[in-house]
Amino acid sequence: MRKLILLIVAGLAVGALFGHLMMSVPGYWLIRVGDTSVQTSFWFGLVLLLAAFLVLHFILRLLSGMIRPVGRFRTWNSRARNRRAMKRTVRGLVAMTEGRWKNAEKTLVKAADDSSTPLVNYLSAALAAHYQGNYTQSQEHINQAQLTTEGADTAIGLMQAQLLIDRQQPEEALAILNRLDKRLSNHPQVLKLLKQVFLSVNDWEGLRRLIPRLAAQKLISQQEREELEFKAYRELIIFEAKNPSDIERVRSLWADMPDYLRGKTELIVLYAEALLQANEDSIAERLLNHSLDHHWDARLVKRYGLLNVDPSRQLVKAEKWLQERPNDPELLLACGRLSLRTGKWTKAQEYFEASQRQRPSGVVCAELARLYASLGEHNKSQLYYRHSVEMLAKSLPSLPQPSDASDSQPDIKKTKRRA
Repeated sequence: MRKLILLIVAGLAVGALFGHLMMSVPGYWLIRVGDTSVQTSFWFGLVLLLAAFLVLHFILRLLSGMIRPVGRFRTWNSRARNRRAMKRTVRGLVAMTEGRWKNAEKTLVKAADDSSTPLVNYLSAALAAHYQGNYTQSQEHINQAQLTTEGADTAIGLMQAQLLIDRQQPEEALAILNRLDKRLSNHPQVLKLLKQVFLSVNDWEGLRRLIPRLAAQKLISQQEREELEFKAYRELIIFEAKNPSDIERVRSLWADMPDYLRGKTELIVLYAEALLQANEDSIAERLLNHSLDHHWDARLVKRYGLLNVDPSRQLVKAEKWLQERPNDPELLLACGRLSLRTGKWTKAQEYFEASQRQRPSGVVCAELARLYASLGEHNKSQLYYRHSVEMLAKSLPSLPQPSDASDSQPDIKKTKRRA
């Protein structure tokens, strides 16, 4: 109601203004053609001129519509087809979500020609064909998508790589991803797929170089980064250690390794083994010495006891550790082995027996049995051999065994009957 009152008031004000102008600004129009002349007031002529303009404009639009009816029809038809195509595209995507791959592929391809987004249609159809196992048809849809849309090489390449990964063809996917990575530095999806492919093909060197880029883009958590780095360096050291003549490659890996990984016992042991295979015993000894001084671990102690660099010096070092850890069974075993290397048989026996008291072990029993046999004490030797076998038997899986001769007799009889 208020709007209506405002419109009436505004109309009256405009009318009053024009009335005032008509009274205060007199004038007339005079049009003369030959002997004929027409005269009217200025304001009436102005109204006639405006009306003539509107009529002429309407006539021109009408003529324009009559001259180009085909073009107008084509525009209308194109819009109508596009609307229908968009509806079909939506139906196709819904079918994709519901897992009706064949129906989705057919609907999406049928709507692609009239769709304003043919790239979406063809890539979705390629995915539907892929899920049906029609890999050739899937590739044809991808090729068609490339023809219909310019500047979509990245999206198409990523789709191809993902489909190849799903088809267990990581090498082909890696070729596409490397090409994309050269053109698009640090593209998040490219980096994610590269990580997936490197893990699939066990390309640990590629993964090692990729990890800092993944972390810089915040595509992996700190925990995942540490897990990936540990796995990559472990596998690389194992692989490179197979060629002892190229120990420099292993050293380079150890030097490039993040500091926190150099404290991992498994990596220390692997590096020490690689050094020993390459006859770098002294470096392995320094590595184990330094590691045990900062990070005590039974696996490192065991490996230290098997070194044969300078047994006397090693024994002095081990006995110094023993002052701090007098009841460590692994350290006592290592001291016993080092004592054997220095020819101190009695001391070796004492260390082995002390280790056995702290933690009974088949390995220690075997060492004692061998030592007593060498010393001529065969009764003790046989006793410890028996203990060693018993401890080994305890670690065996529980399996059925013939308890006595009577249990095995029926089996023998059945075997004879079959024969």
